[in-house]
Amino acid sequence: MKRIVSISLGSAKRDHQVVREFGGESFLIERIGTDGDKDRAIALIRALDGKVDAFGLGGTDLYIYAGSRRYTFRDTARIAAAARITPVVDGSGIKNTLERRVVRFLEKKHAMSFAGRKVLVVCAVDRFGLAEALAEAGARTVFGDLMYGLGLPFPLHTLWALDRLARVVAPLITLLPTSVFYPTGERQNESRPRYGSYFREADVVAGDFHFIRRYMPPDLTAKTIITNTVTQADEELLRGSGVATLVTTTPEMGGRSFGTNVLEAVLIAIAGKRPEEMTADQYGLLLEEMNIEPRIKALNE
Repeated sequence: MKRIVSISLGSAKRDHQVVREFGGESFLIERIGTDGDKDRAIALIRALDGKVDAFGLGGTDLYIYAGSRRYTFRDTARIAAAARITPVVDGSGIKNTLERRVVRFLEKKHAMSFAGRKVLVVCAVDRFGLAEALAEAGARTVFGDLMYGLGLPFPLHTLWALDRLARVVAPLITLLPTSVFYPTGERQNESRPRYGSYFREADVVAGDFHFIRRYMPPDLTAKTIITNTVTQADEELLRGSGVATLVTTTPEMGGRSFGTNVLEAVLIAIAGKRPEEMTADQYGLLLEEMNIEPRIKALNE
C-alpha cells in the first residue's frame, strides 16, 4: 500500500485518514494539521522523509504563477526543503489542469451554463486556470484577491487585471509569511464576514474554501459553491447557510474532499516521478486514466 501524507499549516481539527484505491493500487492518505506551526511541519517531514511515497503541503502554497514565471514562497520552501528523499507537492502542478476541466465537466455533463452568470472567485491568482475557464465560459467574473487576500476594497473584473496584479504582487508576497494573507491554524475556524455584497450578488462562488468560509456572509441561499478541502462539518455549515449545490474539484474520500496537494501527491506516487519531471499533459492523462471527476452534491433542493 502506498502512503500519502499531507502536512498542513491549517487546523489539526480538520485531520483525517482514509484508504482509497487509485489506478488499481491502495493508498493510505493522511492529513496532519500543525495549527500554523511551521517548525512542527518541518519536524514531521523530517521524521517521515523516505518512509512515505509523497508529501502534500496544505494550508499554504509553495509556488504561484504570473504569466510564464513561477515564484516560490520563501516560508513554504523552507518547509519543503526538510524532505531530502520523498517528493513534495503543493497542488499547484494540477490546479491549472484539474480546475479547468471542472468548468467544462459541469457544462457538458450537467448542463450547467456559466454564460452571463455572476461568479465570485475569492482568490484567483493561485487558481488562474479556474478563473480563465470561467471567463471563457462567459461568466461575469469578480476576482476577490485584493479584497479577501489583502483587505483592500478593489474588486477585479478581467483576466488582464488579474494578470497585471499577479506580476506586481507575486515577487513581493512570496517573501511574506503565509499567515499575512491566508488563514492558517485556528483562523481557519473563524468567521470574519467581509465584502458580503459580492457574495450576495454572485450566482456562483468559487475558489479556496478557507477564504470562502472565513469571509462569507451567513446567508448564501441558492448559491453554487465550487471549491475543495471540504469536511462534513463544512458541508453542514454550507447547507445551513442555504447553499444549493456544492462542487468539489477533488473527489470524495471517506466522506470529505481533500486539497489539490493530496491529489497531486497521489499522481506523483503513481507516476513514480519527481514533480519537476511531470508536465501538465502528463497530469491530464493520469486524471483521464483514473477517471477523476469532481463531486457534485445538492445541499438544498
